[in-house]
Amino acid sequence: MATPAATARVAAASTEPAVAGEHPPGFGTDGGPAGLTLPLPTTVGGAFRAVHGQTAFVVAIAVATFLVAWGTLHYGFYTHRLLLDTPIYESYGDATLRGDVPYRDFAVEYPPAALPVFIAPSVVSGKGSFGTYTRVFEGLMGLCGVIAVAAVTLILVRLGRRRAALAAGVGLAGLGALALGPVVLSRFDLWPATLTVGALALLLYERRRLAFATLGVAFAAKLFPALLLPPMLAYVWRRNGRRQALLCGLCFLAVAGALYAPFLVLSPHGVWSSLAGQASRPLQIESLGASVLLAVHQVAGVGLTMDVSHGSNNIVGPVADKLALGEAVLQALVIVVVWVMFLRGPADRERLVRTCAASVCAFIAFGKVLSPQYLVWLLPLVPLVRGRRGIAAGALLVVSMLLTQLWFPHRYLELVYELDATASWLVLSRDVALVALLAVLVWPRGPGRSRHGDITRSGHAVAG
Repeated sequence: MATPAATARVAAASTEPAVAGEHPPGFGTDGGPAGLTLPLPTTVGGAFRAVHGQTAFVVAIAVATFLVAWGTLHYGFYTHRLLLDTPIYESYGDATLRGDVPYRDFAVEYPPAALPVFIAPSVVSGKGSFGTYTRVFEGLMGLCGVIAVAAVTLILVRLGRRRAALAAGVGLAGLGALALGPVVLSRFDLWPATLTVGALALLLYERRRLAFATLGVAFAAKLFPALLLPPMLAYVWRRNGRRQALLCGLCFLAVAGALYAPFLVLSPHGVWSSLAGQASRPLQIESLGASVLLAVHQVAGVGLTMDVSHGSNNIVGPVADKLALGEAVLQALVIVVVWVMFLRGPADRERLVRTCAASVCAFIAFGKVLSPQYLVWLLPLVPLVRGRRGIAAGALLVVSMLLTQLWFPHRYLELVYELDATASWLVLSRDVALVALLAVLVWPRGPGRSRHGDITRSGHAVAG
């Protein structure tokens, strides 16, 4: 007769496909007990309830951690010298309530799926009540943060993280906002970041079509989630076949298209102007290229020309324009290299989450625009990276966020109007830290260090 321990092991193992190198929730990557240790129930149903109950407990701890951090951001030095985007969002919401059509009757900088989080606070607060609007908007972003942290936790459980790795990932995702500062309160970037990590969680839990539909919404809220589309499609193609990948791609296109379609019909020029405006932005003062120019200015006294356009402060001139073009080319090349590296290796979960994080990091690090809120996009992705690589990546992300907070918002105006030396060096340091983070994420394993494999559709094991 089977022992209770054997029953627990069989029940846990039955929840996952037998794929080399991937393990069911409750088991570590070496087959030993992980962060979720099963009790010894006497029935299969008891084993499932134990796993689900412990997972819910870990999610609750993660959410509580985030809420503590979120509340802390409303006190002390986090409340000083704020630079807000919420007045812009409120203007969009109030204009819509007046009956104006976005893109047609007023210009909108962001894609269509961003509009709900701008309009909803106006509906609640009414026109002209900025204080209420701000509180409602922050509440929406707090809800997004809760969902994002819950998704991160579920992914970590799915990946079979041990207790220490699970705690570290949850801690970084939950408390990371404290390192970045109050910018997370007044920017809407938690909305697309939540949709993005939600799509990744759905894919890892085998809800493939819903995952790509969610990614379509994320893309229609902010363009960066499209970076996850190629590796996610490749992952599905190699594990589930071409037909499933094509269906998933169609789900993405259908949802994204449906969200863009009404505005394309009403104002194709307005939508095009919004997209073209993003593509034609000059070298923003916080980007890597601009930070190099700032360093040269501080060392050699080279003059720089500042300009305000596209909603940001930029460095302009022949050299700056060439740097902007060079960054755009380098950005595209690095992202393609990251995708190709994924295609050349096994399509396993660990490599998928790392590739997604690396793709977004490359887009940020080498972009000609690098606003502080872009680091929000990495907050739910970097905690998913495992092992010593994950520790290094998490440390570099925290360093990048802390360096950002040292000059934004407190020294930002000095940087823009006075080319402040301290702020200039902090910007360069932050940008270099992001490049180092990318290097950690993409650095290949040494020979013989791979611990896992995967199963191709033909059934042959492939070294990881």
